[in-house]
Amino acid sequence: MRSRMIAVPVRKIDGAGESPEQDLLAVEEPLEIRVNGQNVAITMRTPGNDEELAAGFLFSEGILRAPSELVSLASAAANTIDLAVGPNVDLERLQRHFYMSSSCGVCGKASIDAIELTACPLLDRTRPAVARETIHRLPEKLRARQAVFDRTGGLHAAALFDASGELLEIREDVGRHNAVDKLIGAMFLRNAVPLQQHLLLVSGRASFELVQKAAMGGIGVLAAVGAPSSLAVEVALRFGMTLCGFVRDGRFNVYSGAWRVGG
Repeated sequence: MRSRMIAVPVRKIDGAGESPEQDLLAVEEPLEIRVNGQNVAITMRTPGNDEELAAGFLFSEGILRAPSELVSLASAAANTIDLAVGPNVDLERLQRHFYMSSSCGVCGKASIDAIELTACPLLDRTRPAVARETIHRLPEKLRARQAVFDRTGGLHAAALFDASGELLEIREDVGRHNAVDKLIGAMFLRNAVPLQQHLLLVSGRASFELVQKAAMGGIGVLAAVGAPSSLAVEVALRFGMTLCGFVRDGRFNVYSGAWRVGG
């Protein structure tokens, strides 16, 4: 496995002066995702769980619907993932509807309509039912498992919990959307989606793309340590998702789907 951290020389400067030190940084490298020999995406990510990242990206974009559509999935070369898919997979749709980040310049009202045209599952309005105290405890449990962040301070995390607040899986990456793709990709490859009884917590803000990916995974509750964007709230309201922001310091805001949050 490629290293997710690298040591670099720095000059540490503080009130006592300066001294030579070594600092650990999170690695950021490009990953090329190829489908049936065609380059379909390049994303900057932290190495590790690349197969999950590729599968999660294609699933969250509505290109893959089941693991059985994957003929093969392998890392053929450094920073490259090759996927072979069956003849029923609509690769033209990948060219029409492609959103890799919130800064890509194409996200907007049309993006919401595009989600509705995919195989996005209907979210169960009754599940999961989550206690307020459970949501309060999520960031502490996430922080305790962020191994690379503890050493570098440079990674986002996405964590999957059950309705009682038990942490089931966690993935880290320099990109929020990559961390979520890795997490959902892991569950997709296990044929465990939709995740209707689960909660997703992200370590930063909640953007449109994260709500999209959660909705595609069938996740009814998305919580974020930071703020949601206006479009994230709009999408959550449209799809009946419970969206919580500023989940930290014993408080949080519920922007949509408050009926899933109990006392």
